[in-house]
Amino acid sequence: MNYIHLAYGDLVLPALLVVMDGALSLALRLKLEKQLAIATVRMVLQLVLVGYVLTFLFAAVSPLWTALAAVIMVLFASREIVARQKRRLPGIWSYGLGAGCMLLAAGTVTMFALLTELRPDPWYHPRYALPLLGMILGNTMTGISLGLDVLTNTLVRERAAVEACLALGGTRYQALLPVLRDALRSGFTPIMNSMAAIGLVSLPGMMTGQILAGVEPIDAVKYQLLIMFLIAGGTGLGTLAAVTGGARLLTDHRHRLRLDRFSTAE
Repeated sequence: MNYIHLAYGDLVLPALLVVMDGALSLALRLKLEKQLAIATVRMVLQLVLVGYVLTFLFAAVSPLWTALAAVIMVLFASREIVARQKRRLPGIWSYGLGAGCMLLAAGTVTMFALLTELRPDPWYHPRYALPLLGMILGNTMTGISLGLDVLTNTLVRERAAVEACLALGGTRYQALLPVLRDALRSGFTPIMNSMAAIGLVSLPGMMTGQILAGVEPIDAVKYQLLIMFLIAGGTGLGTLAAVTGGARLLTDHRHRLRLDRFSTAE
């Protein structure tokens, strides 16, 4: 299989497009140039580091190293979920809920794909397991973070309505059902938008990369369909687990709303 080899020098001209964005920020006084510079440096360092790490992992083909890399990916994704929340869940659950739900959803779906559809030898080969987990994890992270953010903010905004329902004898699940539905819709929206627009509006990165690497377009399409089905399943499972878990943490067994449990609140 032939592909066009890129040297680091070939990235200089494309990088000027980012410099252009910084110049626009300065000209229009958007005050984004510092954030843009930091994000760019982080992106470059992270991707170069990941490139060397993956080279080592692909050569080692060890289940322990693959598992360690997967756990690190989940922990960093969990931190990103917490960073995007205006109001955080209590104590260790601030990190634990997101990490647990992502590990459950992305891990289950990744294992399903490795054992039933792709079947690499060995099944834990990092060349297959880690890129697949990364794609599912990234989208699941977005769904969970959006779902939890809508859940917590809506509970604060609709507190009177929820407590009125509870005062009239409703259970916590009955009182929170409209809020749960809104949170789940928000968590599902990004993947549904991607599924609706894919192919006609955008060509996804994995499919495009395979075509550039010389894979037949129809074969690239099959792989992309597999990935999208897996992402949809992981996002749905993870968002459902996180939102219902968050709702349970913000109520108690006596069916009371416990917004005092927020570790940070506005």
